[in-house]
Amino acid sequence: MPDPNAGPAVADDLLARVAEGRVSDPHAVLGQHGFDLPGEAGPHTVIRARRPLADSVEAVLDDGRHVRLHHLGHGIWAGSGDFGPTGYRLLARYADGGEWLSDDPYRFAPTIGELDLHLIQEGRHEELWNALGAHHREHWGLGGQVSGTAFTVWAPRARAVRVVGDFNRWDGQGHAMRSMGGSGVWELFVPGLEPGATYKFELLTRRGDWIMKADPMARQAEVSPATASVVSESHHEWADAEWMSRRATTNLHERPMSIYELHLGSWRPGRGYRDVADELIEYVQWLGYTHVEFMPLAEHPFGGSWGYQVTGYYAATSRFGTPDDLRYLIDRLHQADIGVIMDWVPGHFPKDDWALARFDGEALYEHPDPRRGEQKDWGTYVFDYGNPRVRNFLVANALFWLEEFHVDGLRVDAVASMLYLDYSRNEGEWAPNIHGGREHLEAIGFLQEATATAYKRSPGIVMIAEESTSWPGVTGPTSTGGLGFGYKWNMGWMHDTLQYMAKDPMYRAHHHHDLTFSFLYAFSEHFILPISHDEVVHGKGSLVRKMPGDHWQQLANTRAYLAYMWAHPGKQLLFMGQEFGQLSEWSEERGLDWWILGQPSHHQLAEFVGALNRTYRDLPSLWQLDDDSDGFEWVEGGAAAENVIAFLRYDRERTPLLCIVNFAGMPHEGFRLGLPAAGRWTEVLNSDAVEYGGSGVGNLGAVEATDVPWAGRPASATFTLPPLGAVWFRYTP
Repeated sequence: MPDPNAGPAVADDLLARVAEGRVSDPHAVLGQHGFDLPGEAGPHTVIRARRPLADSVEAVLDDGRHVRLHHLGHGIWAGSGDFGPTGYRLLARYADGGEWLSDDPYRFAPTIGELDLHLIQEGRHEELWNALGAHHREHWGLGGQVSGTAFTVWAPRARAVRVVGDFNRWDGQGHAMRSMGGSGVWELFVPGLEPGATYKFELLTRRGDWIMKADPMARQAEVSPATASVVSESHHEWADAEWMSRRATTNLHERPMSIYELHLGSWRPGRGYRDVADELIEYVQWLGYTHVEFMPLAEHPFGGSWGYQVTGYYAATSRFGTPDDLRYLIDRLHQADIGVIMDWVPGHFPKDDWALARFDGEALYEHPDPRRGEQKDWGTYVFDYGNPRVRNFLVANALFWLEEFHVDGLRVDAVASMLYLDYSRNEGEWAPNIHGGREHLEAIGFLQEATATAYKRSPGIVMIAEESTSWPGVTGPTSTGGLGFGYKWNMGWMHDTLQYMAKDPMYRAHHHHDLTFSFLYAFSEHFILPISHDEVVHGKGSLVRKMPGDHWQQLANTRAYLAYMWAHPGKQLLFMGQEFGQLSEWSEERGLDWWILGQPSHHQLAEFVGALNRTYRDLPSLWQLDDDSDGFEWVEGGAAAENVIAFLRYDRERTPLLCIVNFAGMPHEGFRLGLPAAGRWTEVLNSDAVEYGGSGVGNLGAVEATDVPWAGRPASATFTLPPLGAVWFRYTP
């Protein structure tokens, strides 16, 4: 018979499922509930709680009264009285004499609101990280504010979800979450749970299996190889207001941009986010770069993936410290006037069974059809870009890094793999789109939404595509069907020019088109010229080792190539180590060969990169009209036999800068070029200067052009071109 003091009866099978945390709405049974008592007026409330193994349980009300709870079965206790809704604590006594007073998660209202749920269901929550995940907060219970952690997770096909962690000895039966209806969101507030706690979600699949998953929205994770999520709270106080204000009004297309790409784990092995700040800032300032680009810093389980197989999209990797430690590093870089770009990987994710893969027991984040949902090259899953909730997860993630970490740009990895349904697939391994084509329409829509939303919410940032095909309009506006990126990596330029540079100078005449072809399309997109990590691994050798000749010639080739690269229309990116001529190819398992900087010729190469960057920044002709054909003019593009190219760059005031590169192994004396005007042309950069390790061949500081027409131009001058060297000249009327 039911105990009359325990309130309305509850079916035994329901009690059993509640006790095991196998229900979708545990709050419907547990917690406090009003009820009518026949024949009696006034409020009546029943309190039910799960306290297995207890000898007795009482509810201690906020007014000091104690309500005795009676055991209903399966560890569920209940007691009722003529009190209205109130705050309370649970006092449980055990056979060993132990006595525990604790709060009850099931007395609290949901911590997520109807608007949030609506936006999540529609796939339109631009601040998704503020709605889902684990959030330490003050929650208003009936008795006042209570500190604790609110957990929310999207798992639409789960039959039940529990929170497990170090705080409940990884037994989630007492922390079952409630379903928030058609949104697919589950919620639970755990009072008293503080930052630093580790946790996961335990999900009951439709097949009846329990699976344990890290939080997709976790702000922090355990240090790999541990895989739990960590309740995290930021206390960082930003000091980069001046930078952020300036960023919001800056058009990067009309500003200098040279990027130092680095893998944080192998730049200075053993250094964390905070430890590396001073040295990185000093080094980047010495080299004169405007930006650093970090290879992915989102949490990833396998270091050998370099961060490109992400499991924690909202968590800065704990390998190098806490999220606030990363905020500190970015803040310091901004205060030093250095921009920060981060690699972002929405193209795929690994199959680790504790992460996103088959999150609620079935394909959720990934497309269910393996012809669209798997990337066999990398052994990973591919996101279901057509699912609005999945797309929302990714778009909000881009905004998260831009807004919460003040990142100035995202370089999107492997865009080509998203654009084409048949990317790296054989016939029969891919399914065409609704029009029968190979274009991945849903992924295109996602990229357009991501770029448009990022630029709308964070003016002054930059979205960069690593796109290796001739897809039209990568940097075109979304309003005209473009993908909306600010820049695209110019992979064609990289491939052609490195192929040219690998040739012995005596054979380069036959490959002159590799040097000049990129100028035909240089203004078809907004380009970044990348010599990235991908070009110095897997047997490709370092940049210096790609060059022919003896050691002096390799370094001279490198200096000339970099000067040509910096003068070419587009922004520049160089991977760490190449600035001082690292000889061995890069490996994430060890640090850079910093000892080489102690060798005079290599230190001189680094000094040259510094001079290159500073000269570049001082000359608007090299960047003010970077994306406009009016900012470029050929002077000599056909001197294949001499291995020479020469061109002019202009700023908005039509101030010309003459760039000449001699890729021959011998100097050219008296090399005449037609020029737009007579006057003094001052040598502002010479890659063959003695201070950079060169032979010192040059033009004694300046060349006087006269009114002698040449090659269709009204003036001309003769130049001394150093061997394997580049010279830049600024015009003075």
